[in-house]
Amino acid sequence: MFSTKREEPVVVAPLPRKGASSWAWAWNDPSFRWQLGLGLLLGICLAFGMPHYFAFIEARHGRVLADPLLARLPAFDTSWITFTIIYLSILVALIHLGQRPLAFVQVLWSYCLMHLIRIGTLWLAPLDPPIGLVLLHDPIVDTLFYPTNPITKDLFFSGHTATLMLLSLGVRSLWLRRLLLVATAAVGFLVLVQHAHYTSDVLAAPFFAGLSFWLAGKLFGKRPAI
Repeated sequence: MFSTKREEPVVVAPLPRKGASSWAWAWNDPSFRWQLGLGLLLGICLAFGMPHYFAFIEARHGRVLADPLLARLPAFDTSWITFTIIYLSILVALIHLGQRPLAFVQVLWSYCLMHLIRIGTLWLAPLDPPIGLVLLHDPIVDTLFYPTNPITKDLFFSGHTATLMLLSLGVRSLWLRRLLLVATAAVGFLVLVQHAHYTSDVLAAPFFAGLSFWLAGKLFGKRPAI
């Protein structure tokens, strides 16, 4: 005998649209609230703790590496171009990620993990700055954290290059990803022109950015790209 009972259709709730509704939808998930809160707390701790760690790094003696590329590049102060690219890229990426809460949290955690990894690489690779160094002048970070003692030995790997690479991995727009990849390459080249990093610092940055992004994805699992 066949059952005449009709099965009720399964209704799948649609994903919310971008914007405020996305945040309201994500906020209903307790795990999202924990991930966002802990990520912000870790980010704040790193922001206030890293200057003390950099002071320790700055006091160590390190090696000066032979760098054939830097030896061929004349040193110029490109600070204003470099940080214009960096801060405009961050602003555009944050506007994009601000409409996609889950992507924002993954990038937030990727950024925190990247700095935790960088603490380890700086510890393991004590380096002195390249010959011909021209100091980078960050109009925001220098004012808030290093008004009198510039940091020159936070070398392996390039945090500026890695940050932009990380943002390019986190955004969901193809054209914006391409734009951020161009910005990443430009900043990597400019810090070499400034002799603020070794070539190895810049070349390693995309790898560690990708590793951090991958680890954050593994930590949170696959979730809808909103």
